[in-house]
Amino acid sequence: MRPIRFALQPLLDLFQRLRAVTMPEMKAALGTQADGTVFRKLATVSYQTSYSHRGGFYTLNSIPRFNAQGLWCWRGAWFSRHGTLLDTAPVLVESAPAGYLVGELESVLQVPVKDALRQLVQAERLQRQDYHGLYLYLARDHTRHQEQWAARQAQEPSIDAQEETFRAARVLFYRLLDEQQRRLYAGLESFRRGHGGDRQLAQALGLDEQTVARGRRELLAAEVQPKRVRRAGGGRPRAEKKRPTS
Repeated sequence: MRPIRFALQPLLDLFQRLRAVTMPEMKAALGTQADGTVFRKLATVSYQTSYSHRGGFYTLNSIPRFNAQGLWCWRGAWFSRHGTLLDTAPVLVESAPAGYLVGELESVLQVPVKDALRQLVQAERLQRQDYHGLYLYLARDHTRHQEQWAARQAQEPSIDAQEETFRAARVLFYRLLDEQQRRLYAGLESFRRGHGGDRQLAQALGLDEQTVARGRRELLAAEVQPKRVRRAGGGRPRAEKKRPTS
């Protein structure tokens, strides 16, 4: 007995009509009860699944019209240009000027993200930092992390308009500096503020207090290397080339 063959066109017509479809709807269109039959047909086209509804909605790659953040919603299901929730969240967090709190990211993605963010931090794909009793999620890259933290600090309510303008200018200026310059700038500001300056600058700029203290010591001891970001020998040790042994 020859095997039953299912035509692809009914499935394509379904996508064109509904744009985002479920597995039961695809089975009905193909006249089958087997998931495997549907997946064999899907394997012949370019498609993606939703990051909402436990991936229960499907669409063709040519259908979505993603917004500026790479997201698209249809029939209440959310899709991402970046793929799954675990792949989408890091992209959005890293591109956010001041990182994201859980509630802020959920308002963008329209799905719960707390568990996904926890997994991403454990996998070291994101960093998080305490911010007034809440976790602020920031980029994995240290430099980007610092920029986002400084920008978040600048968003806090200020005493007056002049202070607000200064915070915004500090964030802009800070982004122009390399690693050594950021450390020295923080050390200079800490020295100017006096007692508690290391903690204040570390909090404002997303640095370790030890880094601020080191910048201050380097300035006061005139141990500054104008043409070098790190000390000689700093950074990751160079890997030695292995020679084959006979």
